[in-house]
Amino acid sequence: MSWFAPNLAKEKHCFFDRKGGVSQGRYAELNVNRKSLDKPENIAQNLNLAAAYFALTSKNLAMPCQGVSNHAVFIDKPSLFEQEADAFVTNRKDILLGITTADCAPVLFADKQQGIIGAAHAGWRGAVKGIMENTLNLMMEYGAKLENIAAAIGPCLQKNSFAAKEDMRQEFLHQDEENKRFFEQVEAESYLFDMEQYLIFRLRKFGISNISASGIDTYTSADYFSYRRECHKNTITQKSDFPIQLSTIRL
Repeated sequence: MSWFAPNLAKEKHCFFDRKGGVSQGRYAELNVNRKSLDKPENIAQNLNLAAAYFALTSKNLAMPCQGVSNHAVFIDKPSLFEQEADAFVTNRKDILLGITTADCAPVLFADKQQGIIGAAHAGWRGAVKGIMENTLNLMMEYGAKLENIAAAIGPCLQKNSFAAKEDMRQEFLHQDEENKRFFEQVEAESYLFDMEQYLIFRLRKFGISNISASGIDTYTSADYFSYRRECHKNTITQKSDFPIQLSTIRL
């Protein structure tokens, strides 16, 4: 089922699962990947269904054109796939921030006292580059207080499902030798990577203490879409043709 972080207001956010949409087949049901071969009208309706949870429509959505960057952008009006970034920040009550994932970690931030929110796409590459830190710095630039910020890490690839090679491990060790704790060796130059705990570590190192994490594995849970599961099932025949889920937050 959809997950709600205990440290964020339930009526103000949602890490949506795959249920409750109109898409069919391998995209069933709440697929929001506009680059997939799912029908565009299904994507549009799914976005409206997600926004309706907050008594809004997709016209209120602000969603970036995501990549694997550390680029965070402040948004003062709705923007649907118009800006290349991997995080949005806003102080507008009529804007619904949205981030899409299918194994990477969606991370939602809120300073309800100052009225600033953020949403980041924290895949491992973006996380190493500093996407969460850049999002937090941007929030503070617009008035958020570090001690007030709550962070929630949504469903993502968990350790037992995240196989990694030595080149990836070396990239993390180059960033910080302490990162070796997040890699468990299973055979020569083969590891299991604990992305969720790594993200928690980075948030704490930045100074965030109010953190929650779902512990939900998108690969093993049938309730969530998983890019890695699609790869292992050999269902991806064209680039970007796989279903993804949505995570959202509003003031």
